[in-house]
Amino acid sequence: MVRKAFKMFLYPGMAEEYEARHNALWPEMKEMIHQYGGRNYSIYLDKETNVLYGYLEVEDEELWAKSADTPINRKWWDYMADIMETNADNSPVSVDLTPVFHLD
Repeated sequence: MVRKAFKMFLYPGMAEEYEARHNALWPEMKEMIHQYGGRNYSIYLDKETNVLYGYLEVEDEELWAKSADTPINRKWWDYMADIMETNADNSPVSVDLTPVFHLD
């Protein structure tokens, strides 16, 4: 199991919409996350900066990387592109965080 943490960038005024969309996460998206080895996925918002902090555990990083090219993931990216910073392919701008401490 690999622990991953990252940050993304929400547009101002979009916190409620971001949360609403995730509270109604499509069943196909949930299934894909699990199918590609994603577990224990959490996203937190810093309301002062509109920075989203994500945490995810994956079984295999290579398998997880393949999830980006699934049709459902691409559809989700397109759906979210109007409320957060994205790259040219509508993937969210995401910066990996460096682990510095962990305690079980």
